[in-house]
Amino acid sequence: MTDLKERIAAQLTAVRDRSLAYTAAEDDLLVRQHSPLMSPLVWDLAHVGNYEELWVLRAAAGITPLRPEIDDIYDAFKTPRRDRPSLPFLGPAEARDYIGGVRGRVLDVLDAVDLADPSPLRRDGFVFGLVIQHEHQHDETMLATLQLAGRPGVVRDGDLPPGLSAGPEEVYVPAGEFLMGTDSLPWAYDNERPAHRVDLPAYWIDRLPVGNAAYAAFIEDGGYHDARWWTPEGWRWRQENGVFGPLFWTREGGTWWRTRFGRTEPVPMDEPVQHVCWYEADAYARWAGKRLPTEAEWEKACGWDAAAGRARPYPWGEQDPTPELANLGHRAARPAPLGAYPGGASPYGAEQMVGDVWEWTATWFDGYPGFRAFPYREYSEVFFGREYRVLRGGSWAADPAAVRTTFRNWDYPIRRQIFTGFRCARTASPEER
Repeated sequence: MTDLKERIAAQLTAVRDRSLAYTAAEDDLLVRQHSPLMSPLVWDLAHVGNYEELWVLRAAAGITPLRPEIDDIYDAFKTPRRDRPSLPFLGPAEARDYIGGVRGRVLDVLDAVDLADPSPLRRDGFVFGLVIQHEHQHDETMLATLQLAGRPGVVRDGDLPPGLSAGPEEVYVPAGEFLMGTDSLPWAYDNERPAHRVDLPAYWIDRLPVGNAAYAAFIEDGGYHDARWWTPEGWRWRQENGVFGPLFWTREGGTWWRTRFGRTEPVPMDEPVQHVCWYEADAYARWAGKRLPTEAEWEKACGWDAAAGRARPYPWGEQDPTPELANLGHRAARPAPLGAYPGGASPYGAEQMVGDVWEWTATWFDGYPGFRAFPYREYSEVFFGREYRVLRGGSWAADPAAVRTTFRNWDYPIRRQIFTGFRCARTASPEER
């Protein structure tokens, strides 16, 4: 178990470095609310430490609470994001001191804990995986907040590989059963469990996510002004909000421009479209003569290895994500060009299914057959029903530690500030089967 402890320690260090990098700014940027959709950045910073204290120190190790008086302040279910500026949250310096104190004790617990302990929280380091993934998810939320803040020079950019245009538009997935979800991945969340058989008819799915050029064609064809392509709810949302394109896009002089982390630039037409809500993705798919894939169709196309009769943890296989396989972990502050990762293709030939953009699916978020909440209902179960649509795949801002074929994200159909895109699917005709 020594190697596992070393890996956990390294991941704890990496995610904390990331959190501190995103909050290494003047206090005004950290304490201000930049959108009612998001918390002040400093709230997120202290929240990850409080979560770590609750689960590692208190629940797993039985340590006396360090700051019980702040629990309600950092309980995400007690105060909606829009109201969090009114809370007496810790200031930047105090927040850094608090999370640093928690982390020192967490490393002591890691050093002493038996990772072979049959306790579900301690076995295979589950509780450490819980807090690592949770913090990475908040780091992605911080990036969304920084995008809304529009302050140039705060978020680093980087280089990405070029795209490759060659290849079919769609890939074929034959009819048949596959194993959805997991019983074996030790850090998988409750909503990814249990593994279960799903039988699907044959279908086609886009080889790549929908790109900016294709989405611009939808806009130019009047897609935002034709109710035929929209659900009644989506059409009402579009009219009430005056939406004419992806969030952060503007049109000037015959060119589409986007604002990205405080800088305005021409929209790169070879990237996956980003910052579109479910209603927009669904309307585009109808306009294109297709539909959004179901969650099951997405997962099968992403990770099912029919020849081996098993699911892969990543589209390309067992190997952990690398910069040659997927655009993850904030290598750059944007999606990679379409076709940039042929080596990361799934068994069916679908590319860029992990990284770049979260992908909307047609499915409402709900539990799998036999679902059991663990370690608390509020992680997944309270969101089940017909309010949230499932997103899959992970964006450029998602860390490899919080991404896998079975990972499920969810959000309201109107959400656009997150790093979301999509790909389309269609049912195979009898002649194509």
